[in-house]
Amino acid sequence: MPTPPLPDLPYAAWTNSRITLHLIFQIIGKAKLKLTPRKNHWWYITFHLTASGFSTLNIPIDEGHHSLEISINVKRQAVVISPSNGEEIVIPLQDGLTVAAFYQRFMSELQQLGLQPRFIEKPLDLDIEQPFREIEQYYNYDWTYIDRFWQIMRWNDAIFQEFSGRFYGKSCPVHIYWHHLDLTVTRFSGKKLPPVDKSARILERDTYTHEQISFGFWVGDEQMQEPMYYSYTYPSPDGLDQKPLRPSQAKWVDSNGSPMALVSYADIKANDNPRATVLAFLESAYLAGAQLAGWEVDELRVPPLEEM
Repeated sequence: MPTPPLPDLPYAAWTNSRITLHLIFQIIGKAKLKLTPRKNHWWYITFHLTASGFSTLNIPIDEGHHSLEISINVKRQAVVISPSNGEEIVIPLQDGLTVAAFYQRFMSELQQLGLQPRFIEKPLDLDIEQPFREIEQYYNYDWTYIDRFWQIMRWNDAIFQEFSGRFYGKSCPVHIYWHHLDLTVTRFSGKKLPPVDKSARILERDTYTHEQISFGFWVGDEQMQEPMYYSYTYPSPDGLDQKPLRPSQAKWVDSNGSPMALVSYADIKANDNPRATVLAFLESAYLAGAQLAGWEVDELRVPPLEEM
């Protein structure tokens, strides 16, 4: 079958829907954070791509005797709460449903299930100071653009899964962090680092415990108003921004004093083979950081089966 064309996702075209959706991700994500046993590097708080939308996957409840899955179901245009010991609960996401109203309904439904996750009731890293229960200004759900977002994230998820499978070392699942709404995968060398200064947020202190190279895709923000792929090495080795990247449109930019590799979704989309181009970007960014940082690149490489 012919490969379907990748959709456009202009940053400004779905601003209100994007922020509304992002806030709903954060509400569900914060609940998951409190309900799920801790795992290193915040891997337990994330969302995953599914055939129907975005899911928390399985959350153990009742000391593991039952479980819960919460999904943003794009096909049904709803948030679906699926407990193993009861009927599913559907909260339709339709224009007019404010973030505040969704929050009240969602928390009430969890309470009916005997769950009372207590978390900071304010958005994270979104420059919104109101608590969720007071956010009345966001209530839009443009499902054309939300569907495009899901399609693009699904496509990238498959590519990131392939890239992740090429590495023998410790690697996180391919998943979505809800604070920035980015799809990520991170590789680790195994080297432990000195603790991050106590003045940093707990978010950073648990993220940067070990040497790593991270890769991601996000739909943009106010500083970078278009969908982008990125990669950074932590700690950043000297000379990183002098290493070559692929494709030719990829570049190094300064990110809080360290180089970050970037290439735009538009440049990927315009390429004759977008999938191969994303893989080339990820591989070139990885080799740039790993070689300079002294990783055992050859030993960590998973060879194709025909080479074994």
